[in-house]
Amino acid sequence: MGSIKAVPKRYLRVPPLTRGEPLVDSHPPEVRTLRRRLRACHECDWLVALPPLRPGEKADCPRCGHTLANRHYQPAQRSMALALSSLIALMLAVSFPFVSFSVGGIGNRIELSQTATTLIGFDQPLVAIAVILTIVVLPAVYLLGVIWLQTGLMRNDPLPKSRAIARSLSHLHPWMMADVFIIGALVSLIKVAGMAEIELGISFWAFCLFALLLLFTTQSLDADWMWFSLAGEPLAPKGSRTGETAASQGLAGCATCGLVNRLDHGQCRRCGERLHPRLPHSLQRTWALLATATLLYVPANLYPIMTTTSLGQSTPSTIVGGVVELIQMGSWPIAVVIFVASVIVPVGKLVALAWLCLVVNRSDELNALTRTRLYRLTEFIGRWSMVDVFVVAILVALIRAGALMSITPGPAALAFGGVVITTMLAAMTFDPRLIWDPPLPKPQRRDNGRPHETARQGAHG
Repeated sequence: MGSIKAVPKRYLRVPPLTRGEPLVDSHPPEVRTLRRRLRACHECDWLVALPPLRPGEKADCPRCGHTLANRHYQPAQRSMALALSSLIALMLAVSFPFVSFSVGGIGNRIELSQTATTLIGFDQPLVAIAVILTIVVLPAVYLLGVIWLQTGLMRNDPLPKSRAIARSLSHLHPWMMADVFIIGALVSLIKVAGMAEIELGISFWAFCLFALLLLFTTQSLDADWMWFSLAGEPLAPKGSRTGETAASQGLAGCATCGLVNRLDHGQCRRCGERLHPRLPHSLQRTWALLATATLLYVPANLYPIMTTTSLGQSTPSTIVGGVVELIQMGSWPIAVVIFVASVIVPVGKLVALAWLCLVVNRSDELNALTRTRLYRLTEFIGRWSMVDVFVVAILVALIRAGALMSITPGPAALAFGGVVITTMLAAMTFDPRLIWDPPLPKPQRRDNGRPHETARQGAHG
């Protein structure tokens, strides 16, 4: 796929509107109109002009490299086909047996939904809700939303509530974890394979296909084209200057549809999303969530995440204890996956976000691009820590053979799930644009001898 840098010319000015010009440009997005195609980078706030894009090309921010737009060939038809295929695969996955096991003439067979419903019987309703939401409910809602939107766009007549649905898609995306669930299923099967005979059902293969198609569906969405097709694109505010930050000009790029607006509008003119120069109270909220995650991480590792009963003898297992058990079984690759996902990733994410919050005011001393890349990494890897929670959900539902062999969830499952969710929220509340803002001035002395500081706009709320 080709990559095109957005127009980086520093003092390129957008001419003001003249009397009689339309407020909305209805030309297709591939036609270059500089005044109309302004974007403020969501990660560094640099105001740039999008170049004309052909299918297979994307436009990256010239300052930080963040992808601003990604053009696809026949985006509506492409997304529609993938979303329909994904939904059919999901329906198959919830309609047939998922996996079964047998040992000593005793066995059990489960369906996909039982990985969540079984947890309710063990007084783990919150974990059950998190599992069923992330692997079935939210993906289904997302796919139905895509189908609704693309149906209207293919008819050149958007269906009712299309803008509200389009806004919701970007918020749903981080919480769909079908791909993480597949890794958890593979880990679970490897752990059980040495103790019992495993048989994979139609649902297992259908869910693997669903996870792959869901990934392709999310990547196929061309948000820039979709929003233009839904609501056109109001002309950029007059006097806007590329090659500078949007906030310094009283502008803000909408985080949902990308449109550049004046901050005094309060809401995006196209999608209605609220506008802020920086996320309100970004650092305070991030610190609060990091503190919560740190507190939850202690019981998540001290208490057992599950208890295995074999021949009447119960053995509790912590997260680290499970890694050691896998090593003793000779499953080194799976042990490494669990150790990285459940130990390295949560701790690394806590440390990385805390460090970013501490050094956010030192733009002149530390490389902003390197810190932005670190932020992208922490935001990407956080969801993969849910592997251990999914392993518990699958094993608890599957291994139910009474005193011969059974697995029950431990209190650490809820605590660890809380760690994953709060660290994901912490990454979302941290505003990476703060990394690129000028550092706060050093305290100056007033005539009365008291220090005085000037806070940057929007950095702390």
